[in-house]
Amino acid sequence: MKDLFSEIRGAVMATVALAVVCCGLYPLVVYGIGQVCFKDKANGSLIVDKDGTIHGSSLIGQNFTLEKYFHPRPSSAGNGYDAGNSSGSNLGPTSQKLNDQVKQNIADYRSQNGMDTNAPVPADAVTGSGSGLDPHISLHNAGLQAPRVAKARGIALDKVMDLVQANTDPADLGILGDPGVNVLKLNLALDDLAGAATPAK
Repeated sequence: MKDLFSEIRGAVMATVALAVVCCGLYPLVVYGIGQVCFKDKANGSLIVDKDGTIHGSSLIGQNFTLEKYFHPRPSSAGNGYDAGNSSGSNLGPTSQKLNDQVKQNIADYRSQNGMDTNAPVPADAVTGSGSGLDPHISLHNAGLQAPRVAKARGIALDKVMDLVQANTDPADLGILGDPGVNVLKLNLALDDLAGAATPAK
């Protein structure tokens, strides 16, 4: 009986010790390192303006449909761009539904951006990412949308392209993948430019 209680006491003490270390100390250490070394990323890479308004995360795409904004990749996450329901369409390459969807996206993209009916369209403009939340579009995609945005806003195309370059993230480690234009950051920068150009009343 004495040996049994000894075993139980050892098991209880080990459980308490592991609970303190794994459920208390370890999370606190990881949280502290994150807040000190990677504060922006640890807190969701939120985009906050001077007034403290949160516009979203630089890591999560949002839907923009007005002519004066750059449009993101299509999304199948929930009803679109739902961070709580990240997913792709799960439609395979032989799916007629996917084929029809992409054809419609191509036609819409050409129409929105004043392109010829047989003009090539970037793949990222008409197909969703695996997560449905990709915040980036390709430089080629942004370049094709830029004239529409410049015309809708009544500003020079050069200014729009300068903002595209300023809001382009480089390839990871300089070699992994391609540079990507952050759509949310770019559209906010365009709104800031429009606000700065508005005369004071």
